Amino acid sequence: MGKTKDRILETAIFLFNEQGLSKVTLRTIAAEMGISQGNLNYHFKKREDIIETIYFEMVKQINKEIELLITNKIELKLLFNLNRTIAHIFYEYRFFMLDFMQIMREHSKIKKHYVLLTRIREQQFLEIFNDLISRDFVREEQLENEYLNLYKRIQIIGDFWFSHASIESQLNPSKISFNNELIMQTVFPYLTDKGKDEFFTYTKG
Repeated sequence: MGKTKDRILETAIFLFNEQGLSKVTLRTIAAEMGISQGNLNYHFKKREDIIETIYFEMVKQINKEIELLITNKIELKLLFNLNRTIAHIFYEYRFFMLDFMQIMREHSKIKKHYVLLTRIREQQFLEIFNDLISRDFVREEQLENEYLNLYKRIQIIGDFWFSHASIESQLNPSKISFNNELIMQTVFPYLTDKGKDEFFTYTKG
């Protein structure tokens, strides 16, 4: 991307994070940058184009982290570290999580992609858990679709945790550790004794 286009995206992310989607227009972004709206429109015709570009950049970063995990031998430590890293990426683009429903209502392209992406993430999660089961870190399923439903609960936490946390108090990077703890303890009941040993080694490390 060109320097001006990069600056537009950086400024938009900052303003969206600070003020929320409803208060930020193309004019707001241009004014913050000290450029004309016409200059901004040369790079992005609509605010929707900016939001879509930011969304796909966020997904690209998360995909990169997941691919790194999958290409290595999957360990619980790496899985929990991945969750922490993704939470930090979400924090960088926190407006997306805080205005999640508005974006899904107003951006059909993002919603369509997100639905497809959720199915891919679901399959990745189940493959990871099947690998952990085969190496006796996670127990076998005891209920029908038990791990599919575990994934769905983790997904709900991921999609809406930032909104919940922002209601309780001001969001800041230090809260990411609580997000990670929440996910870790959600997974804990499914661990075998071997998995719990690694869990406690990780939490003490």
